[in-house]
Amino acid sequence: MSLSLIGFITILIIVALLISGKVSPIVAMVLPPIAGALIAGFGISEIGGFFESGLSSVINVAIMFIFAIIFFGILQDVGLFDPIINKLVSLSHGNIITVTVGTVVVAAIAHLDGSGASTFLLTIPALLPLYKRLQMNPYLLLLLIAGSAAIMNMIPWAGPLGRTASVLEMDVTELWKPLIPIQIIGLLLMIALAVFLGMREKRRIIRTYGSLEIAASLAIEDEEEPKEIKDEDKKETLARPNLLWVNAMIAIAVLGVLISGIIPAGLAFMIGVAIALPINFRKVDEQMERLKAHAPSALLMATIIIAAGLFLGILNGTGMLTAIANDVVKVLPASIAPYIHIIVGIFGVPFDLVLSTDAYYFALLPVVDQIASTYGVASLSTAYAMVIGNIVGTFVSPLAPAVWLALGLAGLEMRGHLRYSLFWLWGISIILVLVAIAIGVI
Repeated sequence: MSLSLIGFITILIIVALLISGKVSPIVAMVLPPIAGALIAGFGISEIGGFFESGLSSVINVAIMFIFAIIFFGILQDVGLFDPIINKLVSLSHGNIITVTVGTVVVAAIAHLDGSGASTFLLTIPALLPLYKRLQMNPYLLLLLIAGSAAIMNMIPWAGPLGRTASVLEMDVTELWKPLIPIQIIGLLLMIALAVFLGMREKRRIIRTYGSLEIAASLAIEDEEEPKEIKDEDKKETLARPNLLWVNAMIAIAVLGVLISGIIPAGLAFMIGVAIALPINFRKVDEQMERLKAHAPSALLMATIIIAAGLFLGILNGTGMLTAIANDVVKVLPASIAPYIHIIVGIFGVPFDLVLSTDAYYFALLPVVDQIASTYGVASLSTAYAMVIGNIVGTFVSPLAPAVWLALGLAGLEMRGHLRYSLFWLWGISIILVLVAIAIGVI
């Protein structure tokens, strides 16, 4: 059996397992590549070497993830972002356009920790009563939060860039810097979309109820109020309003160091955690409690990254990726092959509906990169095309667990979310890919 066929079957099995959801990503990315390497004739000691090589390429990313998630988790706990979000909510009250634009801004701020779940937990309970009070479509709320959070998801401590950095074996902060203009343009596009859809929603409300005042005057029963009060009480015990500016300065300092690249990203977040913990929680027991609270999320992502290191180490070390690329290039039309990264990027959002994030970045990206590189396309260009094209659809995919959390919080259905949001988010994705080509990122 040829090396390329073994590699292709290995990748296919991994993708199938990741899509099926029957096993964890760790199982999917550990057992199949080891079996593939053994079938290809490599010994256990050689596989050990592949693991060490792959691990060395991802360990910095794994460390960064652990401490970044803990750092932003602590800042969320102490309520650093709550005053900003609450102020934006109060300012937007009663004005449809202001509500939609405010939703985009609030979601962007809430997603600074890179966690989709916490973003939805922060934004939907805060904004959904306002949408209901104004008779606005809750699917519009979900669309705006999903799009804004997805664009913010390009930050280095979020999942996609960490996975991409692992594949490319480069520093995740350096990978992120050229994407900052794309994020800014993406958020401006989301604000423009919020204005347009807000105007459309305003016309719908007036057409349905006669006027905005009549719509707003209708009584809306809030069945979740007791739960929200209980959650609010729990948050109060962790909130540190008297340390708001201290925590803000810590966050700004860490982000400044991160962007400057003076020290590795993992060390910057490690120092941030070491400073933020004792300032906000004086007792050792309280500090350990916060670490325990955020450790599951941090360690889960780190273990997936490390497992991906084995997978990538085997694919590269055995030569499977090179063999696959060489064979695919032979059958691809010469006119298409040099642009395969752009083609995949343009269809990135639909890919997100059928491929999990791990499958897209750990299985598809290496193959596309290997094929494109044979035509002189830089790996960075391939990575940016695939990241920008795919990431906007992150929170519209049924394979993203955070989306189901959002649907549960809002009391909505996946079918309705796809029908309402897919067209707009895919459109923004394509525009951002074209913008990235125009400004030279791709």
